[in-house]
Amino acid sequence: MKTAAYVEILDREGALLTAAAEAAGGDAEVPTCPGWRVRDLVRHTGTVHRWATAFVAEGSTGPRPAADLPDLDGAPLLTWFREGHRRLVDTLADAAPDVRCWHFMPAPSPLAFWARRQAHETTVHRIDAESARGGEPTGTRVDFAVDGIDELLCAFHAREKSAVRTEEPRTLRVRATDAPDAVWTVRLSARPPVTVREDTGDADCELSGPAALLYPALWNRRPFPRVTGDGTLAALWRERSGVTWK
Repeated sequence: MKTAAYVEILDREGALLTAAAEAAGGDAEVPTCPGWRVRDLVRHTGTVHRWATAFVAEGSTGPRPAADLPDLDGAPLLTWFREGHRRLVDTLADAAPDVRCWHFMPAPSPLAFWARRQAHETTVHRIDAESARGGEPTGTRVDFAVDGIDELLCAFHAREKSAVRTEEPRTLRVRATDAPDAVWTVRLSARPPVTVREDTGDADCELSGPAALLYPALWNRRPFPRVTGDGTLAALWRERSGVTWK
């Protein structure tokens, strides 16, 4: 996907998140994030937006901590969120394609990394906000959902930080049933997972379904559409695949 497409999705998803948070109310529980209420979700996502913006806007070439969460609630919190989201969208849209700054996973460029990462960050948390609001969730484009699965499997869980490990080698397959060639083979061992985007043969377990359902399921936001084979690997994913902020 092009950087401009990610920025467009980021713009849309931030607006949807805000609307869902406003409808739910700050005190509403977030079913997809046990222990969080909507105000926690909005504070977190808005803080991440400002953190990401600073790298691109200031050309920071090394990691830096995020600011403390704001002590805001209600309408002032939503206004703060909207302002930070708008600045992130505008910063990414206006940045030079060759801007140099720190980023924490492989990407064609720093700008491509931050546009992609923040589009998915915001989409996953929009799903959270809509779970608190209730009602029918907003749909996710198939190509974007496939891209999000790819980012999670091939980037996040390629890092040393991944806790998805097994004592003996096992193989997990992930298959989006509504997109051509959207299949991943995940080799599990005592080391970080090794993922290739292809079907390499027999697997111990396969997680499959439409991309728009599989994407939030792999982010532990909904049940897996379908599990075939050894269900303990699906349970292992649920227990150990969480991506922490710090």
